[in-house]
Amino acid sequence: MTDKMNKFCILTASLLLTGNMAQAQLGQRINNAVRNAAENAVVRQAERRTDAAVNQAIDDAFDQNNRNNNENGNNNNSNSGNTQPTNNNQSVGGNTGNSNKPAEVETAPANGVNAVEMAYAKSDFVPGDEIIFEDYMEGEKLGEFPSQWDLHRGNAEIASINGKKVILMDGKDSWLEPLMKTPKNYLGDIFTLEFDYFQAKSGDMSGNWELDFMGPDDERDHDVFTVTWYNDIYDTKDIRYGWTNSSGRSDGNTTVKPKQGEWYHIAVSFNKRALKVYFNGERIANIPNVAYPPGWVTFWTGYGETNKNIYIKDVRIAKGAVPLYDRMMNDGKIISYGITFDVGKSTLKPESMGEINRIVELLKENTELKFSVEGHTDNTGNAALNQTLSDARSKAVVDKLVEMGISADRLRSAGKGQTSPISDNSTDEGRAKNRRVEFVKI
Repeated sequence: MTDKMNKFCILTASLLLTGNMAQAQLGQRINNAVRNAAENAVVRQAERRTDAAVNQAIDDAFDQNNRNNNENGNNNNSNSGNTQPTNNNQSVGGNTGNSNKPAEVETAPANGVNAVEMAYAKSDFVPGDEIIFEDYMEGEKLGEFPSQWDLHRGNAEIASINGKKVILMDGKDSWLEPLMKTPKNYLGDIFTLEFDYFQAKSGDMSGNWELDFMGPDDERDHDVFTVTWYNDIYDTKDIRYGWTNSSGRSDGNTTVKPKQGEWYHIAVSFNKRALKVYFNGERIANIPNVAYPPGWVTFWTGYGETNKNIYIKDVRIAKGAVPLYDRMMNDGKIISYGITFDVGKSTLKPESMGEINRIVELLKENTELKFSVEGHTDNTGNAALNQTLSDARSKAVVDKLVEMGISADRLRSAGKGQTSPISDNSTDEGRAKNRRVEFVKI
């Protein structure tokens, strides 16, 4: 009897143990399925550009403006709308890390004024008037080669950092350039180049990269001037630059200290022979005499550093720089591409301050001037939401001008949505030209 009882107890315990194990395995499978579904949902969400998402973004922008007004700038942790990635939620290639929602946190200084915006307020950078290349990676798929670029060596693909599409360049040895109709002769005598660069965290420190500018008859790496970014293990980033003039090859360098896990805006301005380089609006190089104008540019990463990837986004190249007053007198309006916003929002980007400063100066020097500030979009997405977005953006510009001392009775805002294109919306270049702010004389 005792043996039977022992066998019964052992059998019962075994069944219970098996059941518990099966239940645990089932629970684990369920957890895995839920987690995978959540991760896939984030990727799909990052890929989709739905009307509802745009609508919510606009509502969020208005809500944030109201909160900032109510707080009177006293909340040091308020979100200014200029979202920056954080170290704890970096994702590449669609992997969103430990959070299902991208971090959108920026800590403002105690006085409530964004420090980056203050730097741009003093910037003398002027973006070109005519956009010839612009890539915001709209419609691109994660893991695919960026469609507006050409690859000479190495590897590049569309990736994601905190929900933002980026171009990942393999840090070992990659060579990338804009895909242009005239590959070696598109820059001209006067141009600007801008892009955003992500400074990766320590465990995945970004590698070294170069901007190489060559003349129309030059081959790759036979550059008339070069901007080189060196990373080292002490978080000091050394930006070096070299150029060719009548005396031969010259060079210089400057040291900046960007924070890890944040985006930074790099800009280059070239005017006939003068070259300037800017880091977040601050001029870090001023070269008066380059031997001859370049015709084309390449992005290069390398120096043999394995797995030291480079992340860039929002590349823009523009030609020309006609003075604002001349443009207004000739055309009765000023078309600006230098005033930009967060995607799907009415939040002004800090780099817009250079152009806004010029508008403020023009209005102060010509007190009789009055402007209708008109926001325009391309035809991507829903027409009604584009109209709402352009209304909000034109009002945001007017509000900034009033904040900077321009009387409100000299300004009015007017969103035009997608109703007044000035170029072909079926091409990337055309859509880029249609996304603009116009200051129309009234």
